[in-house]
Parts: sequence; C-alpha cells; structure tokens
Amino acid sequence: MGSKLRPGRSYRNWDMPYTRKSKYKSKNYVKMAQTPKITQYHSGNVSKVFERKILVVSQNTLQLRDNALEAARIVANKHLTDTIGDQNFHLVVVAYPHNILKEHKLATGAGADRFSSGMQQSFGKPIGLAARIRAGDRIFEIHMQDEHLDHAKIAASKIRKKLGIKTKSVIV
Repeated sequence: MGSKLRPGRSYRNWDMPYTRKSKYKSKNYVKMAQTPKITQYHSGNVSKVFERKILVVSQNTLQLRDNALEAARIVANKHLTDTIGDQNFHLVVVAYPHNILKEHKLATGAGADRFSSGMQQSFGKPIGLAARIRAGDRIFEIHMQDEHLDHAKIAASKIRKKLGIKTKSVIV
C-alpha cells in the first residue's frame, strides 16, 4: 500500500452503503472488493465447551474498520495465550467487515486542474472494509472457565481500548 490510511473516525458514520455486488458484472457498483484484514475469526480451543463468556458490546451505531478489529483480536489473543494458554479459551470475532469503504481522491497543488476530473465520476475507489455495527451488537466473545475470568476481563478491556469506540463488557 503506497498511501497512508486516514483515521478511523473518517469512516465511522453510518452512511448509506453503495456497495452493490452482483453476479452480473455490469450491475456491480464496486468493481473490486478487498479481502478483510482479519486472519481468523476463531482463536484458541474451538472444540471445548466453556462455562462462562464475556461479550464486548457496542453502545453506539457506527462503522468499524477491519484493521481495528484485527488489532483488537491480536492483542486479546496474545494476552490470553500468554496468561492462561491456548487450550483454555475461545475468542470469537463476531462482527464481519462487509461494507466497502470508498474514497474519491482529488489532486491538489499546482497544475492539478489539468488531470483532476472534479466531482465528475465521483463514486470513489475502494480503499478498505468496515463492519456495520448497531448499538447493542456483539463485536467479540471470549469463552473460558470460571477460574480464568480475571484474565478474560483484562483481555476484554484491551479489546475495548484498541477499538476506540464506546463499548461495554457483559459477563454471561
């Protein structure tokens, strides 16, 4: 990637998505969709049934970029693996980034009027993906036994700090 990412707050608003993907190429609004940056949606021991779980729940309706979700997943997975081992928890990324973010880059500077098209064909080029999250939606789940609840609470707080949005942890 040659260009620098804009801050997540630039894409946080819940706008109308113009991301039609059709099986007919001519009816597609977006010609190219990127793959999500999230490498795995389930970490830890996926086959074991655990007693407790902590949910990280959004308190606002917004969009959340896929690289923020991946950063939160990495920090929680590292903390849980280092403290309680990889067989004693199951971390789930519930939010799926499906909304395509677009940006219309305008040329600036001297001589920009010679090659800039202005607002003609201003649909924009795909630059990333975001998960559309409503207030009360689950973003992450951490499943564990009762004796590992304190470490899972720390992991949930690390997730919340990485996301940078208003969230709460719910113990079930």
